[in-house]
Amino acid sequence: MAQHSIKTKWRKNNIFDTDIDGHTITVDLAKEAGGDDAGPRPKKLVLVAAAGCTGMDVVSILRKMRIELKGFNIQIEAEMSEEHPKQYISMKVIYEFEGNDLPREKLEKAVSLSFENYCGVMAMYKKAIPITYEIRIKE
Repeated sequence: MAQHSIKTKWRKNNIFDTDIDGHTITVDLAKEAGGDDAGPRPKKLVLVAAAGCTGMDVVSILRKMRIELKGFNIQIEAEMSEEHPKQYISMKVIYEFEGNDLPREKLEKAVSLSFENYCGVMAMYKKAIPITYEIRIKE
């Protein structure tokens, strides 16, 4: 069974650095929360992981379908609990495609395959909270 491992190092105040595959990710708090704003907040990286994972799947699947995109964005809207521990309680993933004469059915197929079968990040998050998605197409 494969295993992933990371090491996070405290730099100062609320700043932490993590080396991931030779890339440093720095997380911190906003200044109004007592941080130095040296990096993004950790919770939002959960959203980054979801967007990156499903996005890579969708691009790969569409490439195999020979669908050419002019642009592709993923927006995630996540609702957070009011009480502590503050956590995401729902998520909506918005896939925004741009291109000429994009076949909606193939876009839907690619998104569905990622969302239901391939994206391990989404699979893990779906066990914890409800997640929906929407497809938007810009010509």
